[in-house]
Amino acid sequence: MSGGLVALLDDVAVLARAAAASLDDVGAAAARAGVKAAGVVVDDTAVTPQYVRGLSAQRELPIIRRIALGSLRNKLLVILPAVLLLSQFLPFLLTPILMVGGAYLCYEGAEKVWAKVSGHGHGAPEGELPDEGTIVSGAVRTDFILSAEIMVISLNEVADEPFLSRAVILAVVGVVITVLVYGVVALIVKMDDAGLRLASLPSRAAARFGRGLVTAMPRLLTVLTVVGTAAMLWVGGHILLVGTDELGLHALYGAVHHVEEAAHDAAGSLGGLVGWLVNTLASAVLGLVVGALVVVVVTFAMRGRRARAQPH
Repeated sequence: MSGGLVALLDDVAVLARAAAASLDDVGAAAARAGVKAAGVVVDDTAVTPQYVRGLSAQRELPIIRRIALGSLRNKLLVILPAVLLLSQFLPFLLTPILMVGGAYLCYEGAEKVWAKVSGHGHGAPEGELPDEGTIVSGAVRTDFILSAEIMVISLNEVADEPFLSRAVILAVVGVVITVLVYGVVALIVKMDDAGLRLASLPSRAAARFGRGLVTAMPRLLTVLTVVGTAAMLWVGGHILLVGTDELGLHALYGAVHHVEEAAHDAAGSLGGLVGWLVNTLASAVLGLVVGALVVVVVTFAMRGRRARAQPH
């Protein structure tokens, strides 16, 4: 009896060690996948704060919470099962689908550039608060593309893992990255409130720091708006650049890669940074060109639709 109990306890210990090792493997793989997607995570963090610009302080965190929940639904309920099933049964469709999303990001970025250059923005009228539903749906749509890019990058990093392990790893990556991105976004948009509280403290140093935060906040949001727009063009263009190469059209990617390597070799110790900047700039230019073309097509299509809808 005691021998059987000891054997049972040994079996339980072996299973526990195996489970712990498996969790360690999942954690390590999730960390690797998250690091590979770090560039897109930074872009996602830069893009999101622009959606709550101009809102009252009371509306900022509730809207960020709604966008974060939409992002989590995107990742876990739509993108995760989709990329797992496609990678298992129709892996050749992943790249074209991702390129369609990349073209949409290029369109969003180019539209913002055109609105800024032309002075015909699409914001709410002065004095009128933007509609929350419109803000959230627009942010969640853009997040969907960035989230898809994050999940596909992560999937490529763990492609050799068994199906169930891939699912768990991608779910972990999705949750952690969502919490990280929208936690940072919440901190950014509430910096001015923190500054006002610090400015009211009796400590002179704390009050000075608080006033500095309040003064810096509008400039930071302006910078993040520019960075967010550039990020849409960069990420969208990079998706298209890599996608064309994966589909067998190597000329464009090859030309960019050639210039990138030349810049890398010429820059010496700064070669890695300079090469990355060349690739990023080329991706952003491609994103702007493709986005501008899509803006033109969409504009003419909308004008044609309005013309047909008008009574003759």
